[in-house]
Amino acid sequence: MNAAELRDKTPDQLRDTLVQLKKEAFNLRFRQASGGLEDTAQMRRVRRDVARVKTVLNEKAAQPAAAEGVE
Repeated sequence: MNAAELRDKTPDQLRDTLVQLKKEAFNLRFRQASGGLEDTAQMRRVRRDVARVKTVLNEKAAQPAAAEGVE
């Protein structure tokens, strides 16, 4: 998942994606604690995807404020 794909989504779609990623991160942490996680790099990818989604959401929230001249 890259930022360009995320910028094409609506804020509601981004929030849904964020919820799904957080659930996936929880499941990965649970599997790691129980010793069933083989691909530990997957946790890093999910964490970074969460950060990307949050960044794009913040950008979208700041766009209307920037258009009004309020910073």
